[in-house]
Amino acid sequence: MAVCARLCGVGQSRRCRRRQRQNQQGQGSDSDMDEEEGERIVGQPQGDVSGGATAGPSDACEYGSGRVNRGGSSTGPQHPQSLVELPPELLVEIFSLLPGTALPSVALVCKTFRQILNMETIWRRRCIEEFDLKGDLRKVEVGGVSSRELYVKLLYPYRQILGLWQPDIGPYGGLLNVVVDGLFIIGWMYLPPHDPRVEDPMRTRPLFRVHMLESNKATVECMYGHKGPHKGDIQTVKKDEFSTKCNQTDHHRMPGGRQEEFRTWLEEEWGRTLEEIFHEHMQELILMKFIYTSQYDNCLTYRRIYLPPRMPSDLLQPGLFKGTYGSHGLEIVMLSFHGTSARATKLTGDPNVPAGQLTLDVDLRRPVVLPDLEHQRKIEELSQLVMGVHAEVQRETEQRVKVISPTVSGAAAEEACGGASVAEGLEVDHGACSDSCEPDPSSSTSPLEAQPFVLPLGVMARNEVYPRTCRKCFYGTGLIAGHGFTSPERTPGLFVLFDEDRFGFIWLELKSFSLYSRLTDQLAHAHAPDMERFEAMLHNMQSWTS
Repeated sequence: MAVCARLCGVGQSRRCRRRQRQNQQGQGSDSDMDEEEGERIVGQPQGDVSGGATAGPSDACEYGSGRVNRGGSSTGPQHPQSLVELPPELLVEIFSLLPGTALPSVALVCKTFRQILNMETIWRRRCIEEFDLKGDLRKVEVGGVSSRELYVKLLYPYRQILGLWQPDIGPYGGLLNVVVDGLFIIGWMYLPPHDPRVEDPMRTRPLFRVHMLESNKATVECMYGHKGPHKGDIQTVKKDEFSTKCNQTDHHRMPGGRQEEFRTWLEEEWGRTLEEIFHEHMQELILMKFIYTSQYDNCLTYRRIYLPPRMPSDLLQPGLFKGTYGSHGLEIVMLSFHGTSARATKLTGDPNVPAGQLTLDVDLRRPVVLPDLEHQRKIEELSQLVMGVHAEVQRETEQRVKVISPTVSGAAAEEACGGASVAEGLEVDHGACSDSCEPDPSSSTSPLEAQPFVLPLGVMARNEVYPRTCRKCFYGTGLIAGHGFTSPERTPGLFVLFDEDRFGFIWLELKSFSLYSRLTDQLAHAHAPDMERFEAMLHNMQSWTS
């Protein structure tokens, strides 16, 4: 502490100097003392001050391994009296440990600090540690752009847009990942595989980029359209929200007009022509999506989203999954765990159940034991099992509602219509449950023995290639609604855990099966800092599209 006080010119050392000056004979005015302190960042040995009186025992200050007496010569080795006196290589090491946001203030201290902060070693380390550039940094420097220019003109000004975002495209939503790639910051739109190949890798398409090809400034370019990069703009609307704007929308148009644009979009979105899609209702949905989303080729707003944090008791690793949704094709959901429940929230949606809504709500306290394969093939057998659990849940819910308050029933029903389960509406009562209600963390994370699984006859599946063994099954509810998110309702179903990267859900009322496969892409700057921040984000997502 004494060393820090001497280097910074505050604390005990300053009090020692003041007491010493008060004892000096013929000391100057207060203004002279203040001027002297301004010139000397830290105290110098008393021998350097003329007219000093002998200091008493209280005027001696510890400093490092030696003891400096302000009234006489030093009894220990000489030490630097300020940071400026440290060797330059040591200052470089110290400044390299500071966050880049603090370095401009350090440069204002003195000329020496400003000169040292021009060294590339410091800024190279900041680029690597804060933005994980590593090997890309050498390519940048070979291209004639210094690490300092890269940090000051590109990485620092646009640091707030790195990470995962959900575009505001009505019910359809989306997933945008903004990353650093050498001299570029690129916004990649993540698109699900072509229906129904749910286990294929995600497709990506660049929407915008910010680059340092011109070293004097960062340039924003729109990547949408078919004529290459063109002028664009990025504006930070508020915290955790930004917007992009295209300044040359003529680059988005095609010579063949809207028909050619639609054919090209259809090939990219679905991997086939409209003639190859025989289902009339699916054709209508596809055409509707093209008309709606093409309105947003000029300007888009994005809101930040986080990946859920991992808890020891989680049934499997939470994260992003691709899932089959019948005629709506493949959609992206986020699986997260909340105590006794697992929830899947839509990141992409459709006109029936929009992005941001809670598509699946699974009660981990209510496992379902499957019968043998012969009885699994009968939809009546499975329905009887699940509906028995559903009736039990309803009875317990009604009892809790009566105990709490008559007004809670309406509130819980309203919340259920908005996409949250009744159990979530009464989440405050989970603590009153006995310990036997809570899932055993050790059993959740330990390997589970695989059991045979087959879909019941009459259950529709977009992808006939699904796992024939599963680890465990749970009762859950799925959200269904009419076009325009009308008459939303949570209906009972069966959550099937296949392995660490795949799960499924049988919608009993729809007699439909959805298969979900994990999105395995590495997503930087994406994890929520804590569960509280993640919960708040989920709440906001539902409000965006409710």
